[in-house]
Amino acid sequence: MMQVMPVVRFKAGFTTVRMRNWSVGISIMVLTLITIIRYDQSDHKNPTNHTTDDSSIEGESVQEPAKKPHFMTLEDLDYLFSNMSISGGEELNSLLVWSRMRPFLERPDALPETAQGIEEATLAMKDLVFLINKEKGASSALVSKELVRNCPDFVTAFDGDLSGLRPVLELPCGLVEDSSITLVGVPDEQSKSFQIQLVGSGLSGETRRPIILRYNVNFSKPSIVQNTWTEQLGWGNEVRCPYHGSFKNHLVDELPLCNKQTGGITSEESSNDKATMDSSSLSNANFPFLKGSPFTATLWFGVEGFHMTINGQQETSFVYREKLEPWLVSAVKVSGGLKMLSALATRLPIPDEHASLVIEEKLKAPSLPGTRIELLMGVFSTGNNFKRRMALRRSWMQYEAVRSGKVAVRFLIGLHTNEKVNIEMWRKAKAYGDIQFMPFVDYYGLLSLKTVALCILGTKVIPAKYIMKTDDDAFVWIDELLSSLKEKPSSALLYGLISFASSPDRKQGSKWFIRKEEWPLDSYPPWARGPGYIISHDIAKFVVKGHRQRDLRLFKLEDVAMGIWIQQFNQTIKRVKYINDKRFHNSDCKSNYILVHYQTPRLILCLWEKLRKESQSICCE
Repeated sequence: MMQVMPVVRFKAGFTTVRMRNWSVGISIMVLTLITIIRYDQSDHKNPTNHTTDDSSIEGESVQEPAKKPHFMTLEDLDYLFSNMSISGGEELNSLLVWSRMRPFLERPDALPETAQGIEEATLAMKDLVFLINKEKGASSALVSKELVRNCPDFVTAFDGDLSGLRPVLELPCGLVEDSSITLVGVPDEQSKSFQIQLVGSGLSGETRRPIILRYNVNFSKPSIVQNTWTEQLGWGNEVRCPYHGSFKNHLVDELPLCNKQTGGITSEESSNDKATMDSSSLSNANFPFLKGSPFTATLWFGVEGFHMTINGQQETSFVYREKLEPWLVSAVKVSGGLKMLSALATRLPIPDEHASLVIEEKLKAPSLPGTRIELLMGVFSTGNNFKRRMALRRSWMQYEAVRSGKVAVRFLIGLHTNEKVNIEMWRKAKAYGDIQFMPFVDYYGLLSLKTVALCILGTKVIPAKYIMKTDDDAFVWIDELLSSLKEKPSSALLYGLISFASSPDRKQGSKWFIRKEEWPLDSYPPWARGPGYIISHDIAKFVVKGHRQRDLRLFKLEDVAMGIWIQQFNQTIKRVKYINDKRFHNSDCKSNYILVHYQTPRLILCLWEKLRKESQSICCE
């Protein structure tokens, strides 16, 4: 009998390994047994009856496209900043920073992704306005049913649902870290190859949807090739397993790109995935797929990339590429010589309390005093991270300092390319009052614009003595942070886990790759690591003024960008106090923390309970 193991999940920087929730493993095991039994009982001598049609898959036979740049138009900007289509004062509370962002978006030295982010945000906003106006005339019961229908917790399909030309699975609200997709199938006896594809939402101005991941299994010379495709850029650099060479330095979430038994990797420029295989192909004995034999493949999503396990063993990993991340995925497609038996996607993003429109009062953002508050915390989040935001509302956002209005917490979120995610976010913004929307789509390369927006929020909208940036997968011990701030200067301050000696990443393909043209120097100025840092009000004010007057340069790595701007403050305004505190943990959890990063919603709630019961910063493992 085929053994199906729950997926092992690794975190970057973690020294421990956490097993997935056993319920997911049991569900996958049951699914596999059912589908294999059904397969054994069927006429599997002719498996091509349900083999998906290779020609039906988008991007399979596309030609290498011409590069098409995105252009930012005055019409797009005028629409985004008109606010004419949404009425009502309370409804505009989530657009308080949005309304002040136009001067920072139309500068000639804008970040490369700005035009695309605005172009797509315009289309997304038009759809959102339509849905908002439509919802105003609907009853609460209909809205509640729509919530469940929009973003299900899981989707599944069996043999009878997998034939034809449609996708194997539709994913209405995308994927998030910890989501997984399990496929059970049988390669045809005569199969030369088959492909598994994660297809994204349509991008503006493009007729074909992007391929977030193409997993190509080749039997002629056994190998696995992974790649991405967009209509604008074509195929990216493929990653091929196996390869005769070292792979110990190629890690994604502490996992190798290729299983040791599978071999090393090659990465090469390719116009498509049909490049000639090299001589380092796998022997059939080590290849994880066998013709005519059922397999269970689970694709799961970590902090840094995709991971594929075959029959319980991790085989390949693939780092997320810029603007092609899990939240953009909208469907799973399969093509080539493969009979699909079942498919299951679990741990999908869902709005918390989606079955009820009753919102607990304690979870709503409290009213704030008219005077300057002590601390504003800006939490950088992505549209479909519903569970992460709810975990924060139920944990450290319940500190008395937050509930009393001494500390304010706001989520900064760009628009999503998926209209269902956007309408869910809009409902949550109205319900909780703690979301500020950004007038662009949430691409990694635009995070620095969120940093500028946070500075606007902390100086113009919710004036605060200190402004903190953090992430939606970070746990913050608020009381300990405030106690520590009492001893810190109230001006010219950068406080956090500070890197005093770091260099640009010149490795192409890296998420943090920086070209010489972007930063010609061999080192960065001092900067505080992004999961959590604090600046004083005067520095935030300097950042806003400097960008409005275009005296400060934009830089795509937001935490390094803040370090660059603070260096200019240090040189022209006032000597900065750089205060390093190792209790801000960038990657893992250690006792005696102020902040810990890379925490799942379950761990966030666990840390909160430990602090409440024991009044000590003890980690949950």
